[in-house]
Amino acid sequence: MHSHPDALLRPDDDDALRQALRRLHDHSGIPVLFGGQVENTLLSLSQYIGVRTAGLRGLRVRAETGLGGRVLTTGRPAKVTDYRSARSITHDYDRPVLTEGIRSVVAVPVVVAGAVRAVLYGANRGPAPLGGRAADAVADASRRLAAELVIRDEVDHRLRLLGAAQGSAADGQRGVAPEELRQVHAELRRIAQQVPDDDLRGQLLDAAARLARPSAAHSARRTPLAPRELDVLAQVALGCSNAEAGRRLALLPETVKSYLRSAMRKLGTSTRFEAVVAARRQGLLP
Repeated sequence: MHSHPDALLRPDDDDALRQALRRLHDHSGIPVLFGGQVENTLLSLSQYIGVRTAGLRGLRVRAETGLGGRVLTTGRPAKVTDYRSARSITHDYDRPVLTEGIRSVVAVPVVVAGAVRAVLYGANRGPAPLGGRAADAVADASRRLAAELVIRDEVDHRLRLLGAAQGSAADGQRGVAPEELRQVHAELRRIAQQVPDDDLRGQLLDAAARLARPSAAHSARRTPLAPRELDVLAQVALGCSNAEAGRRLALLPETVKSYLRSAMRKLGTSTRFEAVVAARRQGLLP
């Protein structure tokens, strides 16, 4: 789950994990939170909120060992109300856990495409065990983080296609078919609208723009289009109807029509087809 060297725009996934824990702490008030990424069936703790000792820092949890190892194996949340006396888990990590004073703890996997990619923990030092509301809060944070990772994975996939196209062009090979590039361009723009991080969204849109630049060779003037106008045109360029473009972009068909009319007016065209052609000539679409 770490940043891949061939994923040009993917930030460190630990940043997403850190943000998930901070948001969880702000909304739940759970006193101790920690978590880490999973790689090669090994969970490496890397993010912490509310810890007092160094015992949990950098701890590596193996499958089937401790509460986290149980979660790694089953892919399902697990909880103990009194860690010291719990018989449902192994006690390989008693020293760091008990030194931290943890008594009640819940662990929830972050599952993407059937694989556990990370584990989030919520814990309490007091005699009162964590309740169902706290467990639900951790589970909700897990789902949100999983959704973020799904988006990042999809972006990686699209950028690898882009990299293959650029590499083939540099080598004088045929490269990716224009229709495939247009699909990648439209998908990058669509995915960008789902990304909450402003910097990542901007980089995604820049990557999409790079796909369109070769078609701008004969154009000295570029018509400024609003982001949503360009999103709609990118879908129209794939042959989508207004209704289909709306479904893909989570817009009403009437809203799609409005953006399309505005783009056509700016481009000085009177039909959908003319608008797409004009946008391609200006390097706005591949």
